[in-house]
Amino acid sequence: MAQRRIRIGIDTGGTFTDVVAFDEDSGELVTTKTPSTPGNPADGFIAGIEKILEIVGAEGSDITAVSHGTTVATNKLLEGKVEALGFITTEGYEFMLEIARQSVPDGYGNSYFWVKPDRIVPADRVRTVGGRLDFTGAEVRPFDEDAAVAAARWFREQGITTIGVCLLHAYANDEHELRMREILRREHPEAVVSISSEVLREYREYERSMTTLVDAAVKPNVSRYVTNISQRLVTFTGGDRTGNVIPFYVMKSNGGVLSADEVVHQPITTVLSGPAAGALGAALIAKVAGFPRILTCDGGGTSTDVSVVLDGEPTLTTEGTVGAYPSKIPMIDVVTVGAGGGSIAWLSPEGSLKVGPHSAGADPGPLCYAKGGTQPTITDAHVTLGRIPPHLLGGEIPLDVEAARTGIQQLADQLGLDFERCATGILEISAWNQANALRQVSVKRGLDVRDFMLTTFGGSGSLLACRLVDILDLAGVVVPPNPGNVSAFGLLTVDVKNDYVQTHVAKESVLDHAAVQGILDDLTDRAREALAKEGFAPEDHRFQRTIDVRYVGQAFEVRVAAPEAMDGQSVDAAYVDQVAEAFHAEHHQLYGYDFRGDATQQVEWVNLRVTGIGPITRPEIPTLGKADGGIDRAVRGSRRVCFDPDAGYVDTPVIWRTDLGAGDTFSGPAIVEEFGSTIPVHPGFEVVVDDWANLVIRKVAMKKELA
Repeated sequence: MAQRRIRIGIDTGGTFTDVVAFDEDSGELVTTKTPSTPGNPADGFIAGIEKILEIVGAEGSDITAVSHGTTVATNKLLEGKVEALGFITTEGYEFMLEIARQSVPDGYGNSYFWVKPDRIVPADRVRTVGGRLDFTGAEVRPFDEDAAVAAARWFREQGITTIGVCLLHAYANDEHELRMREILRREHPEAVVSISSEVLREYREYERSMTTLVDAAVKPNVSRYVTNISQRLVTFTGGDRTGNVIPFYVMKSNGGVLSADEVVHQPITTVLSGPAAGALGAALIAKVAGFPRILTCDGGGTSTDVSVVLDGEPTLTTEGTVGAYPSKIPMIDVVTVGAGGGSIAWLSPEGSLKVGPHSAGADPGPLCYAKGGTQPTITDAHVTLGRIPPHLLGGEIPLDVEAARTGIQQLADQLGLDFERCATGILEISAWNQANALRQVSVKRGLDVRDFMLTTFGGSGSLLACRLVDILDLAGVVVPPNPGNVSAFGLLTVDVKNDYVQTHVAKESVLDHAAVQGILDDLTDRAREALAKEGFAPEDHRFQRTIDVRYVGQAFEVRVAAPEAMDGQSVDAAYVDQVAEAFHAEHHQLYGYDFRGDATQQVEWVNLRVTGIGPITRPEIPTLGKADGGIDRAVRGSRRVCFDPDAGYVDTPVIWRTDLGAGDTFSGPAIVEEFGSTIPVHPGFEVVVDDWANLVIRKVAMKKELA
C-alpha cells in the first residue's frame, strides 16, 4: 500500500486539544477534538494525533509534518510563576526595572494613577558589570572582565540557573554581551542564558531588558515541553526505527512557524502561539468568502482572544504584553479577555455580579462537567438556558444540567433575581467584556467597527455572536465550519517566519542612504541564512521589510511597509519619500491628522526590520454543494431556549450543521449544532449558508438596508 502524506495541525487549549489533518494528495481536511491534559499537555497532544489518524485511517509513518500551537509560555507568564531569575546589566543601571514606565490602565483621577508591574527580578538578584558603549556602539569604557567573572560565580553560588543579560546599547554593538555569555558558560555552565542583542536588537533599555528576561524566564519550560513532544513524536511516528525525523513546527506570535529545534533558542516568540494561529486561520477563511476586513473572536474554555484583520492579514504590533510583562517582539495584535466558557460568575464584596477573569479551566471545569467544580460559569448559564445541548463533542461528554442549575440558582438567590435573569445576566456581562476587547483592537486603532464582519470560532466563540452584533452594531457574523478547530486549521496555513530588527535613529533629512542599505542587507542575509537552515531553497525565500517611523519629538513610532521593489534597489531619495508618504497616511489613519507638507515637522527613522519567509503549501478551502429539499432536512428536533428573560423560553428548532447546503437560509430563533460547537441564532437574525459552508449571520433589518 502506497504511503500517504498527512500534515497535522494541533492546537492545545485550556479545555480541549484541537486537531486538523490535511491529506496532501487528496486535499481532504479532517478535524477532531480531545480533552486537554493540563498536568502534562504532551499526553493530550499524542492522544489527539492518535485520534485523528484513526479517523483518517493512517499510521504515524504517514505524517509528513506537525505544526503546533502551545500555551506553555503564555501560561507561565499569566500565572506569574517565574522561578529564581537573575539579571546582569551595565554598572549604574541596576534599578532599570524599578524605573520602568508610567502606566495608567484605568484612566486618570483614580487610585491607579501610578502603576508599574511587579519586578520580574528582585533587586537582590541583579548584578552589574563595568564597561560602557555609546548609542553608536563605540566603546567608551572597556568591558570589566573581573566584575563579569564575579557576577557569574555569584549566580552559581546562589543556585540561580536562569539569567538575562542586557547591557547598555548592546543593540548597536553586541561585543560586550557576547563576552559576558562566554564567561557565564565557563564559570556557570548549568545556567540558561538569554542576551538582549539576540532577543531584541532594538533600543529602549527597559523594554529590551524586560523582553530578554521574559525570554529567559520561559526558556526552561518551553525547552522541556518542546523536547518532550519531539521525542514522543519521533517514537510515535517510528522515526527512531526508520531514521526519518518528522518535521515539527511550533507557532510563533508573529504569524509564522519555526522548527522545534530553533524555538528552544527563541522561546519568547511563542508567547501568543495559539491565538496567532486562530487569527490567521480566520483571516484566510474570511478572505476566501469575500470578507477581507474582519474582527476575530476566538472563544475557548478559559479566555477569549480578539484581533483585527485588514485586507486579509492580521495586524502586527511590537507593543504587546503578556500578563504584566511588556514584550516588544513582533506579534499579531491580540487582546485577551477572561471570558471563556469556564469563566466563573461571582459576587464582588459590594454585591455586584462579576464574570471572570478567574476560570474553572478544564479541571475541575464548570459545574455541568460534574468533575468537582463548585462555582457557576458561562458554560453553566448556556446549558441551563438551553442555548447549548446537554452534552459536548456530539455526545461524547455528557453534561449535568441540574448541577449547573443548582449553582446558578444559589447565585440568583444571593442577588435577589429570578433564575433566568441571573443566567442571562452572566451571559450579558460576558458579551460586554468581549465587546470591550473588540473595541480595543478596532476603535482604539482608528477603525469603525460598523465596517467589519465578525468571524467567530473556538468552542465558545460563536455563543454570543448575535449579542455582539447588537452591542457593537457590526455588519454581521461569519461562522466557519468546524469553528472549534479554526486555530488548528490555521497552523496548516502558516509560513515559516523569522524577524530581525536593528535600531538606526536618524532624521530623514540627514539619513545616510548607504548605511541604511547596509543594515537592510545584513538583516536580509541573516534571514536568508535562517531560511536555508530550515530547508528552504534560495528561490523560495521571500522577504518583507518594514520601517518604524515617527515625527521628530514623538516618543513612539508607526510601522510602515518599505517599498516592494527592494531587492537590487538601493535606498535613495525616492525610496525615502515613499516611506514618508506611507507614514503620513498611516499616522492619519491612526490619529486623525498628519504633517504632510509641513517643513517644520521632520520625519525620523527609528528601526529597520526584515522578516524572512519560507512559504508552505496551504490547503484549499473546499466548496459546499447545494442540498436537495428545504431546510427541514437539517432540523433534528427542537428544545426550549431562553434568549430573553422577558420573553421566557421559546420552542426553538435544532439544526444539524453538516446537513446544510450552500444557499440555505433560515431565521432565528434557531440553534445550529455540530460536533465541536453550537451557534445560537437569536430572534431577528437571518442566516445564509455560503459556498464555503460558512454561516453568514445578519440582523434582518440590516439585511434590508443592504438590499
